[in-house]
Amino acid sequence: MYENNKSPLSQKSDAFSARVIKMVRFLNKEKDKCLSSVYNQVLRSGTSISANIGESQFAQSPADFVTKLHIALKEANETRKWLNMLKSADCLTTTQFESMDTDLSEIIAMLISSINTSKRNRGIIN
Repeated sequence: MYENNKSPLSQKSDAFSARVIKMVRFLNKEKDKCLSSVYNQVLRSGTSISANIGESQFAQSPADFVTKLHIALKEANETRKWLNMLKSADCLTTTQFESMDTDLSEIIAMLISSINTSKRNRGIIN
């Protein structure tokens, strides 16, 4: 299932992962250290999106491809939950949150589209 690693989804998820890393670096320096476990959770889930999309490029089968994209989608949803928590705890400003959430929304939309297209091509959905 190899796809060009320069696909828009791959590029967008890689850029988002870099943003998450920079955000966590900033939070660890500037914000409450007692929340470092929360920062690490958003780091794990936020970077896992790109990792799973990368794994999907060398999936063993069309079903494995869809599974990897589903995992990336679940990680994106988890990342959104952590970002909301950080915003609610005043670790992120509304502007910072909205910027990250906009990128995440685009990735989620691309993942859903890719999953649906792959399933449609396999005759799983209409």
